[in-house]
Amino acid sequence: MRIALFGYGKMGKMIERLAVERGHEITAKIDLGSDKIDFSNIDVAIDFSTPDAAFANISICLENNTPVISGTTGWLQKMDDALKLCKETKGAFIYASNFSLGVNVFFELNAYLAKMMNNLSQYKVSMEEIHHTQKLDAPSGTAITLAEGIIANTHYQKWKLNERVDEEIPIFSKRIGDTPGTHTINYNSQVDSIEIKHTAHNREGFALGAVIAAEWILDKTGIFTMKDVLNLG
Repeated sequence: MRIALFGYGKMGKMIERLAVERGHEITAKIDLGSDKIDFSNIDVAIDFSTPDAAFANISICLENNTPVISGTTGWLQKMDDALKLCKETKGAFIYASNFSLGVNVFFELNAYLAKMMNNLSQYKVSMEEIHHTQKLDAPSGTAITLAEGIIANTHYQKWKLNERVDEEIPIFSKRIGDTPGTHTINYNSQVDSIEIKHTAHNREGFALGAVIAAEWILDKTGIFTMKDVLNLG
């Protein structure tokens, strides 16, 4: 499989290493200031760029009939436009706030727990996410996805960053050292607490999930998620 990498930072380099180990070829590395792209030599694109560049990268891939995997966060105000373009071009697109296989299982666990906790009003939910100091957005895209999973299954309607407000999910964001990513959901009452937590030990899980998604989407048409890739039901 011939892969184009949009964004060639730490994640791009890690995706390159894992993709080559799995027998694939990196035929383009597109970063800021790159020359014109030869889409005839690309089977699938993987975007881990920047919030400012992501939508343009996704658009040019879809317009050139190239399936695209995007793990860039912080650009979701344009998500509806990306989905519309994918439908218009009969393209193939996967966006995930986190491609880690373990995190995507954690998303399902989070939604299931939220459903069980919905009628237990004595428990108040909160969330903490910790990432490296170079992460540009807060809260993380993973934290937002987790909050959306809680909102879909409880009476909560919104989340709030670094602040407790009644009937909103507080998300406390911390940026510490080189932390790859830790997400904790806590349901706290006066008598006890229930907590679920996912801790990434390194960034390799994110990169591997993106390569697996790229392998899966080849020759498909439509808008998909990691739930489809992993057959999580």
